[in-house]
Amino acid sequence: QQLSHHGLTPKLSSLLMNLIYRSRHKRIESFSQISDSFQKSYLAFAQNLPRIVKKQEAEDGTTKFLLELDDGLKVESVLIPFYKKYSLCVSSQAGCAMGCEFCFTAKAGLSRSLKYHEIVAQYLVAYDYLKTKTKKPLSHIVFMGQGEPLHNFDQIKKAIQLFCEPTGIGLSPRSITVSTVGYLPGIERFNELGGVNFALSLHCAFDEKRKKIIPLAKNYSLSDIFKAIDKIKLRPKQTIEYEYLLIKGLNDLAEDAKRLFEILGDRTHMVNIIPFNPFPGSEFKRPNPKEALEFKRKLIQYGLRAMIRKTKGDDILAACGQLNT
Repeated sequence: QQLSHHGLTPKLSSLLMNLIYRSRHKRIESFSQISDSFQKSYLAFAQNLPRIVKKQEAEDGTTKFLLELDDGLKVESVLIPFYKKYSLCVSSQAGCAMGCEFCFTAKAGLSRSLKYHEIVAQYLVAYDYLKTKTKKPLSHIVFMGQGEPLHNFDQIKKAIQLFCEPTGIGLSPRSITVSTVGYLPGIERFNELGGVNFALSLHCAFDEKRKKIIPLAKNYSLSDIFKAIDKIKLRPKQTIEYEYLLIKGLNDLAEDAKRLFEILGDRTHMVNIIPFNPFPGSEFKRPNPKEALEFKRKLIQYGLRAMIRKTKGDDILAACGQLNT
């Protein structure tokens, strides 16, 4: 929309979108048909990405960026390597208002929600960094960083539109996942996000247990949450992901596995078991690998689809629930 205000033709607008979001190594000065004033505006925009305050690389190749925004606030995003690609875990807020007991981000509280361009900028920073390191593509985005994405719905919606813009970054909705701890007003609007993947941070299948670690659960029951989830329109073969942070002695019992089956048995699902990632000051304990495998075995015996998510970046506090700037 901003490009059209400059009187550019659709072809030039498309070219510039590609230049801003994808072919970032090319120089705008080579396009003589673009006015000098617009070139200056573009360069000011292109160079105004968040500043990398600190960069840490884990033993497994996971890279965490501490980024400073225009107003001095700082957020973290995490670049995660896989076999043939990279995923980026982006933050949607500076801090978080949800107060979950298992999450290091929650300890800082909420400073403010991010604007859509601040979310997209995290991708551009990681994209530019990756170009200097490898030819593997940055092909997937997960809204699992700092903040509750659906608590910032309108801005993540605009960010996703830019991520999926064919003349811009050009990602498929299939390569984007939005995770929520159960913010019901956002779940009820989820179909507006254009078919991206949905993930619920379930963590407990009993309301009372869930309330102990997720304050939001006092407002929204699992019954209400699942009614909203059942209205999400899925593509063929698309499934709903349920993240289950396994905490030793809290939600790893036989009764927890049985209750998960009772809730998910007839629903499309994939249970991602995430062994709890410790952080400074946390009272919870991480189950050992044998205990995590045993819980997975119980779920599979009930006929549930389940996998244990491999922990990445925990040695630099970059794993699930460890971001805190």
